[in-house]
Amino acid sequence: MRRLPVYLLLDTSGSMNGEPIEAVKNGVQIMISSLRQNPQAIETAFLSIITFDSNAKQIVPLTDLASFQMADIRATGTTALGEALKLVSLCIDKEVAKTTAEQKGDWKPLVFIMTDGVPTDDWQSGLSMFKQRKTAYTVACAAGHGADTSVLKQITENVVSLDTADSATISRFFAWVTASIGVTSTRVEDSGKELTGLSELPPPPSELNIVV
Repeated sequence: MRRLPVYLLLDTSGSMNGEPIEAVKNGVQIMISSLRQNPQAIETAFLSIITFDSNAKQIVPLTDLASFQMADIRATGTTALGEALKLVSLCIDKEVAKTTAEQKGDWKPLVFIMTDGVPTDDWQSGLSMFKQRKTAYTVACAAGHGADTSVLKQITENVVSLDTADSATISRFFAWVTASIGVTSTRVEDSGKELTGLSELPPPPSELNIVV
């Protein structure tokens, strides 16, 4: 079976402390429950969580939805986005099956990045490593006014922003990510075609501004 790998890169720096980090935890839990109700997603989607603060860590390796267990996350430290991009590149190399002459590999991964701040490390070197990996699409979300959308635009053309990083807007972002994973898993199952960008995804809710 060809898997649809999904990587969530979540900012857990100190500025996410309080309501934002709780909203992220709830958002992930609701996303998993919703996707488990989706017959296509439960068959194909595999999810991994990478957090980044002063370091980047893969706290959940690529796991099927049925056995996915969220690890506890706390907000502390700075914003090592470059390290997170390096780490997701290595995880893609290690976890995503390549297509060979004998077998079809996994589908190209989906990558969702959420940050409320500005990278505090050498994000360009992380980005150059990430750019060498093939994803179906990468979406970056700037949560609140502290995030730098010009940095995110260099990572991917698919950038959305939230005016605030509170529980209502963050939950809307996760609901939209859930819908996007659902649509993508249905498309690959039904037609064998991958989606490539925002235009093919469900329209974002009003809380999500598309950054052009």
